[in-house]
Amino acid sequence: MKIIAIGRNYAEHAKELNNPVPTVPVIFMKPDTALLKDNKPFYHPDFSQDIHHELEIVLKISKEGKHINEKFAANYYEDIALGIDFTARDIQSRHKEKGLPWELAKAFDGSAPVSNFVPKTQFSNLYELNFNLDVNGEARQQGNTKDLLFSFEKIIAFVSQYITLKKGDLIYTGTPQGVARVNIGDRLEAYLEGEKMLDFEVK
Repeated sequence: MKIIAIGRNYAEHAKELNNPVPTVPVIFMKPDTALLKDNKPFYHPDFSQDIHHELEIVLKISKEGKHINEKFAANYYEDIALGIDFTARDIQSRHKEKGLPWELAKAFDGSAPVSNFVPKTQFSNLYELNFNLDVNGEARQQGNTKDLLFSFEKIIAFVSQYITLKKGDLIYTGTPQGVARVNIGDRLEAYLEGEKMLDFEVK
């Protein structure tokens, strides 16, 4: 199982970090040790003083595919979830300045919390999904999939030109604006179409 993540897939998030809005998907990866399930607590690492939350829709790949045509890409995922791409923003900023890879900022242990998955057929329109994150009971991030720069199908087709997708792989599809620092003691609650999907603490 591998975790593929998409950067800057909502224009307003790209702008809030003073990044250019991409014309093709920005791809990075996390190892399976980044995955954090069952609302287990996230343990704040000592190596960063600026861990940011990034709430995302997550796709679970349902069958193997490569060189997938975009018009068939919807057949390669059946379930979706909410996830958080925790990012060590201080490390990422230093690495961006030097043109270095992002792995130390993105791929550390526990950096990819994910909720239980639900069938995509549960939703009438995957491109009108509201999702939001509260931190300590206060609204922090609010997004809607209508604002995606690259659709789920375009992401799957693009990634599969380079990397074979296998059953069980996860794709984090990008975060809306509102990312911010988390602190020890914070409680994060995430909702998809009003249903609570994540509820865990930072320790």
